[in-house]
Amino acid sequence: MPTIPAVSTIAQTIQLSLAPVFMLAGIGQLLNVLAGRLSRVIDRARKLEHLHASSTGPEHVRFVWELRLLDRRMTIINAALFLAVSSAIMTCILIALLFIAELAKLHFGTYVAVCFILAMILLIAALISFIFEVRISLRAFRIRPELLRPLP
Repeated sequence: MPTIPAVSTIAQTIQLSLAPVFMLAGIGQLLNVLAGRLSRVIDRARKLEHLHASSTGPEHVRFVWELRLLDRRMTIINAALFLAVSSAIMTCILIALLFIAELAKLHFGTYVAVCFILAMILLIAALISFIFEVRISLRAFRIRPELLRPLP
């Protein structure tokens, strides 16, 4: 007959899984930031697409340049979102493996370690993508030097 784990075993398992749960909360916040940036980029692209149709000359060239930049930013943000969600999924699998291993007295140490390493690699890749997107976003906005001159 299967034995029911003691309450202390379940409590220890919950304590063991708290660190990955905090990591999951952090990933959730990163997803929130990335989704917000993506929606702002999409809003700006829609506005520029509308202005693009009626523009000519240097203004038209500027709109095309910025639309290309926004398209690249959307691609990078989408990749960062994919990586962050993948990291969150690996973290959820990690938490599930911790519970299963502890409650069923299975030796999943290698699998738990691999899940944690993969979750961290995916999170690092998402953060690097985020850095690249922020750097690219700064290219779209430069303050003209004449505006930075001191007042007489």
